[in-house]
Amino acid sequence: MCGIIGYIGDKQAAPILLDGLEKLEYRGYDSAGLSLLDDGKINTIKTKGKILNLRRRVDLDYSGDSCIGIGHTRWATHGKPSDINSHPHSSFDGKFSVVHNGIIENFVTLRQDLKNEGIRFRSETDTEVVAQLLAKHYNGDIKQTIMKVLNIIEGAYSLGILCADYPDEIWAVRNASPLIIGLGEGENFLASDITAVLKHTKEIYQLNDGEFCCLKKNSVQVFAPDGTPIEKEKVTVDWNVEAAEKGGYKHFMLKEIMEEPDAIAKTISPRLTDDNEIVLDDFSLTKEKLENIKKIYILACGSAWHVGMVGKYVIEELTRIPVECDLASEFRYRNPVVDENTLAIVISQSGETADTLAALREAKSRGAKVLSIVNVVGSTIANESDDVIYTWAGPEIAVATTKAYSTQLTIVYLFALYAAKLMGKIDKKEYDEIIAAIRKLPEQVAEVLKMEQDIKTIASRYVYLEHAYFIGRNLDYAVSLEASLKLKEISYIHSEAYAAGELKHGTISLIEDDTFVCALCCQERLFDKTMNSIKEVAARGAETLAVITENCPNPGEECDHIITIPSTHPLIMPSLEVIPLQLLSYYIALSRKCDIHKPRNLAKSVTVE
Repeated sequence: MCGIIGYIGDKQAAPILLDGLEKLEYRGYDSAGLSLLDDGKINTIKTKGKILNLRRRVDLDYSGDSCIGIGHTRWATHGKPSDINSHPHSSFDGKFSVVHNGIIENFVTLRQDLKNEGIRFRSETDTEVVAQLLAKHYNGDIKQTIMKVLNIIEGAYSLGILCADYPDEIWAVRNASPLIIGLGEGENFLASDITAVLKHTKEIYQLNDGEFCCLKKNSVQVFAPDGTPIEKEKVTVDWNVEAAEKGGYKHFMLKEIMEEPDAIAKTISPRLTDDNEIVLDDFSLTKEKLENIKKIYILACGSAWHVGMVGKYVIEELTRIPVECDLASEFRYRNPVVDENTLAIVISQSGETADTLAALREAKSRGAKVLSIVNVVGSTIANESDDVIYTWAGPEIAVATTKAYSTQLTIVYLFALYAAKLMGKIDKKEYDEIIAAIRKLPEQVAEVLKMEQDIKTIASRYVYLEHAYFIGRNLDYAVSLEASLKLKEISYIHSEAYAAGELKHGTISLIEDDTFVCALCCQERLFDKTMNSIKEVAARGAETLAVITENCPNPGEECDHIITIPSTHPLIMPSLEVIPLQLLSYYIALSRKCDIHKPRNLAKSVTVE
């Protein structure tokens, strides 16, 4: 996820763009840049690092007074953070400058085609393809050129475009990536988030997917995908600046929970072809290498380790390779059995987690091949791995992870399926069934999120909890670990997760009147088994909450509360059942007046041991 801003009017553009980028810095903060149009020439200033670095560079390198420009703050997806990979990106002839949020899915093919025609690329990004295509197809008519390029590129993207031949216009495009138009008096704006322009205007146009528009200082014309002009209704925003930085949500955690359908879609979309093939770019694990792997270690900490617990079940089920999910903080202290026939799967949102990085190095020193699942492009873990699959979840600001966990789960599913198919361990029918379930995930997660108010009501009953227990079997147990962590880290309620079958082996001694027990019953074949555990704790006075699927029988009086979610393939179920439990934890913490932004003693990225 990146941040885009554009300005056209009578004021100097650079200060307005820089201020707007600072408001968007939560969306991306590994590099930033501006393009300003002066006397028919585009001046681009960009740099690696924070907006402060860009401010200094502008002060040093720019002395103009342009009243039109575009800006960008980046969260790297294609190409590591660097001055060259920073946006905006220019065409080979200098006529076009482009800022971009999203992913151009077919950029590899387009880039190679352009290279074959002699066009030289400066960056590693997918965005530069757009700038080069605009120059290639430019016929003097900017609108027709943009329409031509939009028919060529594929993916989810929003674009801001400057053309040197059109010094009084900015062009903007939206396709499955946020972009709004801010409407002022004698000035207009484009931005990926209202927070960037709220200082200047509260009146906006909300662009729909496929629409594009031309901004002049005194007018905005919006076009349908076929180029037909359309009338847009003005929307007046009633947020204050502080709220707008969170997209209208009270906390980033809630905002990021609500972003999960989109985040999962962005993780899936570039990696699934129309004929259900899984595409993993620059992947070195061939069929022969996979068949030589005798054991897989999943190495991670915290929520990423909980993803690994799900991964153990899924990868073993599909590939029949033994999998051990190991806490990275313990791995190197126990003389693990690792050799050249071992694959280490390393999971980290930041790619800088100290314990996880140490475990990676330990595994690699013993001969293991390393595959990392990370969010941050160019991070240390990514750089030191043999293969890396990026989640592309965008910046996650909340300390309590939600969308990073969900996108990591999605990558685990894709890798397990990819490996199973390559090794001939899965038949076409089951493969297609699981792919169909993965494709449906964004829609089903969105459906679960519609239960927010019901979950908020349930949460209100548990404001004064002292102890909580989450139980489940198989994949339900793996998810219960994450549900328990979410509750404890932001509400400070003592919470534990147990395999439901282990209750009788000691844990049930802790159950007394009004003890809260949440039972995950979403592995439908194990429903009756888990119901037996619910009956055991209910008989001892526990207050019970069951999470079930729409295909499960109604537990009836055995449960005080029930959350019912859609059914899906059993291996994909963790992605749906975790969502209501994230919301439950959030609303319990909110009712307890906890500092959800800054849970005590916690940091977002643990970069020390």
